This record gives sequence, structure tokens and C-alpha cells, in this order.
Amino acid sequence: MTTITHPVLKGHSAGVARRRLTFLGVSTPAMWTLAAVVVVLNMIGLIMVMSASSVHSVRVDNTPWSLFTDQVIWTAVGLVALVAAMMVSVDFWRRIRWVLLGISLAGLVAVLVPGVGVEVNGATRWVALGGFQFQPSEAAKFALLIFVADLLARREHRVHDWRWALGPTLAYVVLVGGLIMLQPNLGTTMIIVATTMAVLWAAGVPGRSMALTGVGFALAGAVFMVIERFRTRRFLMFLDPRKDPTGDGLQNVQSFIAIANGGLWGRGLGNSTVKWGFLPYAWTDFIFAVIAEEFGFVGAMAVVVLFVLLAAVGVYIASQASDRFSMLLAVGITAWITAQAFLNIAAVVSLVPITGVPLPFISVGGSAMVVNLAAVGLLANIARHPANPSTAGAGLRRPGTRAGR
Repeated sequence: MTTITHPVLKGHSAGVARRRLTFLGVSTPAMWTLAAVVVVLNMIGLIMVMSASSVHSVRVDNTPWSLFTDQVIWTAVGLVALVAAMMVSVDFWRRIRWVLLGISLAGLVAVLVPGVGVEVNGATRWVALGGFQFQPSEAAKFALLIFVADLLARREHRVHDWRWALGPTLAYVVLVGGLIMLQPNLGTTMIIVATTMAVLWAAGVPGRSMALTGVGFALAGAVFMVIERFRTRRFLMFLDPRKDPTGDGLQNVQSFIAIANGGLWGRGLGNSTVKWGFLPYAWTDFIFAVIAEEFGFVGAMAVVVLFVLLAAVGVYIASQASDRFSMLLAVGITAWITAQAFLNIAAVVSLVPITGVPLPFISVGGSAMVVNLAAVGLLANIARHPANPSTAGAGLRRPGTRAGR
């Protein structure tokens, strides 16, 4: 019988055997901290969905439990995806990167096909699967990240040559992002861009190239806002939502009211007033406003702290990764979830225009819940297989930098 020893004990020579039997990974404090944070966020999410969606559910389905029940089901499916991503070898996901990307692209194209894509509020972002609706752009974030992490890991020694690293990466990002923008879905595209920039930075792409890329993405976003007039109106209304408090500025104004009503300690669970039809989509994009009203500044800040802790744990896991691909993947997952969380929260408190991205693990949304939990599973997988202690922490250094003494 072959003895399989984890790299923490035997070094990287055990990498192949370890990856075939990834369930033999070690239990690490980072993994358990990550699990605790995500469990707490999910529990908060289920409680707040029950509260924020109850009025809407009664009006639509004559029961306060419909959206909450759906969220419980999708959370259960997401937990299965989390366990699968954690137990199956990271190398397996890397090997099927082309399959994942191909399926995601097919889904993004299917959304645009009349009769296949499902339109909601002027945006066609969903595909009907049996009795469910799935959002391919969520899966595309997952697939593209794995693909880009692999590309940059393989070309580690050519990251300074834009033809080998930056150029090909941007080509795939533009392809996926372009299809998503046709829906249109600016928020998801922004998350993909933020995630890609973080991975490019971690891979060691030169700062000048990063700056030019950032400027290019910013200009592209500005052009899109000019073309899509409602985006321009939303941006102008973000500057002063009180100019149209019952129209384009409605969500911003009602969000302000909810936060003000919450005060320091909140009105108590279930006692939100804005969920009674005053704040549209209080159970999705603006659920953070309901949290602030029912649990006050203290409750809202507790959620922010949880996401900050998740980001810190994610960065630590990346720094301990056993190989370059795992490091880049961990950086990307951390950047993705963190950027999405703070983009959502910033929109709720009117620091940025409304983008329509949900709050990870908390907002209603089956596709997002399943994909986010699968991503956390991959992050936990990486945490369970840290590098050899003698080299731990070296993974997050950008090429060309020296380790601290």
C-alpha cells in the first residue's frame, strides 16, 4: 500500500498524490476561520431574507415564506457545491478550465437568444432550466477566474511581456465581459474587471501596464454609460437623488431613510418600514439597508467587519498556497467576493452609483449563492493544502520582489 503524506510533512514531492486524494488535506485555522465567517454571513442572510422579503412574498404568493424557502433550498445546493469544490482536487478544476469556460460562454450566448433568455426589468440575464432560472454570468465569473489563474501561472516567467500575459488575459476578459454587457449587466462586468486586476497584480504584471489597463476599462465604462441613457440618469441621480425622490432617486432616498431610522441599535428584527413597498428590491440589492434599519449602525458594521475578516483570511490563504495557480486563484476569489460586497454596500450608502450587484451570501439569488459557495469551497480547498512551512508566505510575492527578512 502506498503511503500518502501531505506536503506540510513531506514537501512538494507529494503534490501529485495529494491532489488525487485531496480529502487527505490538513485542518488549518484559516480554513475554520473562513468556514465560520461564511456560516455567520449565510445565517444573517437567511434571517434577513425572511424579514426583508416577507411583505413581497405575501403580496405575490399569499405566504411570507416563498422567497425565504427558495433561499434555503439554494443555500443547501450551494453547500453541496462548496463541499464538492473543497473535496475535489484543485488540479481537477484546473484541468477542466476549457470545459468550464466553454459552458459559460454557451450560457452567455443562450441568454441573448430570443425565447431562451428570460427578461426581467429590461435586462435579459437569465436562462430558464426546468422550473428554475439560472444566471450564466455568475458561472462565468467562476470559470473565467480559473482560466485566467491558469494562464498567468503557466506564463510566470513572461508576465512582463504583454503579448504573453496581459494581452491574452484581456482578450478573454473582453470576450466574457462583452457578452455580459449585452444583457446589459454593468455590475457583474465591474466585478470581473476588479477580480482580473487583482490577479494580474498578484501575477506580477508591471505597474505601468496595470495603470493603462485600468484607464482603458474606465474609459470603456464611461462610453457604456453614455450609450445607455438610463445609466447616465442613474449616475446623475446618484449625485443628488433628492431631485427625483419618487423616480430614479427612489432607492437612494429610501435607503437613506432606512439607515437613519435604524440609528445606533436598530428598530429590531422584522420592524423595518421600507420593506413595506417603499424600497424596491429590499430583499436583493438593498438588503443591507434593511439590515441597517433593523439592527442599526452596530449591526451594519458587524456585516462590514465580517467581509473585512473574510478578505484578510483570503489573503492569508493565498500567501500560504502550495503553488502559483492556487495562489492566484485564492487572490481572485478573495477579490471577487470582497469587491462585490463593498460595491453593493457602497451603492446602498450612495458612495457609488447603483450597479445592481447582490450582497454575497445575504441577498436573495440562487445562482449567486451556489457559485459564491462553490468559490468558497475552492478557497477552503487551498487552505487545507498549505505550502511547506519553510516556503509558506512566499506565494503572494509578486515576481521580482524579495521576501522580507
